[in-house]
Amino acid sequence: MTADETPDETAAETVEEPGWEVDPEDDWGVAVITTVGRQLKLRREAMGLRACEFGAQVGYSEDMIYKIEGGRRIPRPDFLDQADLILRADGLLKAMKADVAKVRYPKKVRDLAKLESRVVEMHLYDPLSIHGLLQTPDYARGLLRMRRPAYSKDEVERYMAGRVSRQAIFERDPAPELSFVLEEWTLRRPLGGRALLRAQLEHLLTIAELPSVELQIMRMDREEHAGVDGGIEVLKFADASAMGRSPVVSNGRPVTEPRQLRILELRYGIIRAQALTPRESMAFIERLLGEA
Repeated sequence: MTADETPDETAAETVEEPGWEVDPEDDWGVAVITTVGRQLKLRREAMGLRACEFGAQVGYSEDMIYKIEGGRRIPRPDFLDQADLILRADGLLKAMKADVAKVRYPKKVRDLAKLESRVVEMHLYDPLSIHGLLQTPDYARGLLRMRRPAYSKDEVERYMAGRVSRQAIFERDPAPELSFVLEEWTLRRPLGGRALLRAQLEHLLTIAELPSVELQIMRMDREEHAGVDGGIEVLKFADASAMGRSPVVSNGRPVTEPRQLRILELRYGIIRAQALTPRESMAFIERLLGEA
């Protein structure tokens, strides 16, 4: 459950490939895509279409049709719309889009998104990078391309779309209370280029204006810093339960025990007190924009 764990159909997805590979370790995902592929093949054969003929109508290669039908490739939503119409499936294939959309994102991302969909409050401090919930698609893509060993182009797009899709949390009604503390250096280092950084800073200002969001910056000149031991995540739910995580508590594993959660909340509270206020933080980001 980290900031960059790299899930909802709301993702802004524009990719070159007509689908993504299925994670063989994602049992539920494999089952969904296998079922979709089997239905596609049955409908195609019932229509008397060869794979190459069907592929020509939807704009896919014969090989890609076989991969989708064999459960080895995740189809895109527009493909299922076209296939439903061409194969006269009467909505059967279109009805599968919701499950297919979830499978498009890695299981660990889907699991994190499920948690975030239930939160009423989150406290998030990331000492290494701008938090994933705050990243623009281009900035997220740029970070993912720096990973070593390198992700494939397909993996970069999949993880980027999954990360961006989680940002639906900002559109929830009622909105959860979200608190972020970012390190100054993460806003100064032009990872991916200065154009990406500038767009990212502008995005931070937009998010910071949301009434449910408090965004604070920890300056580099601070002589005391309660976050030197690593990041903190605390998620609180409507039933009064909570979950937290930090490298210095239970070796980074998620914790729910009240005493451990109190330690995380205490540290986070001190970090917030040491950081710039939300208003000061917005002014600081605006100054950085003037320098970018």
